[in-house]
Amino acid sequence: MFKRLGRWLETRKVARLPVTRQQWERAVAVWPVAARYRGAARDRLYDATLRFLVRKEMVPGGDFELADDMRLLIATMAVVPVLELGLDWYDGWYTLIVYEDTFVTPDGEMDEFGVVHAQGRELAGEAWLRGPLLLSWADVTEAGGDDGYNVVLHELAHKLDMLSDGPNGAPPLHAGMSPQAWHDAFTQGYQALEQAERRGQPFMDPYALEDPGEFFAVASECFFESPPLLKESLPEVYRQLSLFYRQTP
Repeated sequence: MFKRLGRWLETRKVARLPVTRQQWERAVAVWPVAARYRGAARDRLYDATLRFLVRKEMVPGGDFELADDMRLLIATMAVVPVLELGLDWYDGWYTLIVYEDTFVTPDGEMDEFGVVHAQGRELAGEAWLRGPLLLSWADVTEAGGDDGYNVVLHELAHKLDMLSDGPNGAPPLHAGMSPQAWHDAFTQGYQALEQAERRGQPFMDPYALEDPGEFFAVASECFFESPPLLKESLPEVYRQLSLFYRQTP
């Protein structure tokens, strides 16, 4: 009963948003991935985007001015990974802070892994456990290229990963998925990327080799942005991500 009431109240808030379908279509037209969703799936993507905007607060960092089309694009990118899972997977955090460009963290800051950094770090994005999501708008605009880069997908993958024992590359798996198959696929994928990097021919961003959490986040970027590349390079990783996200891009 309470869930139905909450959905009804949310629908009323969505109806009051000053956003039209045409505005949304114009905003997402710059992102090739959005064109993959058609018919009923596109309708659901639009609806989920508006519900995301109702559930989350998106604010500019510093003096940056965050326009409506920017909010719509970021929200749509954020919704894509959970389109078949549901927005409840993003429960527990509420704020997105969007800077104009890369941002520098404070000196002495403790990151999401519990590591204290004496000097500030220049970042394009950061996801905090039970905290905000930070993004660089300049990096958001870099999405849609052949390199599979998408800072929004990357940081949201961290948020999903954090739902189970922190950002360790092992998000909570669905019933019927094998933890051993997941572990084997990602371990072998990590090793394959290591070998390719040593040859000077990495097939995806070598930043994935920082740790298992970054490997999952970078692989998730590629899964949505460059699925043929990931499927050809790491077919078992692609298969596990397809089972997890319940999509076959």
